[in-house]
Amino acid sequence: MRRREFIALLGGAAAARPLGAHAQRPKARVLYFTHSAGYRHQVLQLSKAILTQLGSNSGIFEVTATEDPSEFSTETLARYAAVMFFTSGELPMSDAQRMALLNFVSSGGGFIGVHSATDTFYTWPDYLDLVGGYFNGHPWHQAVTIKVVDPSDPLVAFLGSSFQIEDEIYQISDFDYRGSSVLLRLDPNSVDLGKSGVHQRFYGWPLAWTRLYGEGRVFYTALGHEPSVWQESRYQRLLTNAILWSVRR
Repeated sequence: MRRREFIALLGGAAAARPLGAHAQRPKARVLYFTHSAGYRHQVLQLSKAILTQLGSNSGIFEVTATEDPSEFSTETLARYAAVMFFTSGELPMSDAQRMALLNFVSSGGGFIGVHSATDTFYTWPDYLDLVGGYFNGHPWHQAVTIKVVDPSDPLVAFLGSSFQIEDEIYQISDFDYRGSSVLLRLDPNSVDLGKSGVHQRFYGWPLAWTRLYGEGRVFYTALGHEPSVWQESRYQRLLTNAILWSVRR
């Protein structure tokens, strides 16, 4: 990607504004983990730049991106307020590194999962307990309508009761619907339910939710495959709000 094109793509990041006012406390540090042990998304480079800009705009948090699993130690994670995953596959993390992540969140750290963060650690049940569900196919890659489950929730109130977006739309299996508060859900009237690979479940197609893990706050959104989504001020504001919520700012 040429520098001029990259700057143009990043320009939309300036449109996002945080949930609250600028804080006087030190900035909350967010560790953005983008290791791809499975499918590697082309949007990762752009996402790092946009998240860095969103943190700068907020004046409240700053983002450090890494693909190095060695960052997951008790000592290193103590420097951060939240961990953010845009990952895939069975990540090469040792048992000690996995426990450091779980202990970090259960002790009050934030966890934000983006898109393929649910396409991760299928063989580690504790991760399912953390994130709340697993990726189970994406039969639709198109413009869809998304319903805002509770328009009064400050995380998503700015979206109104529904909105349209074009993205790769995930299905979720093993969803912990009892332990999760769904924020966004696919409007099934906006897609072809007879398409091959569609799995109809009683909880529908949740596309963003929050949950608690011990003392920690967890946010996940299935959106974020397309660069055009990352460039949208709505998506940038959603991520900013999610980060601020997860670190209690």
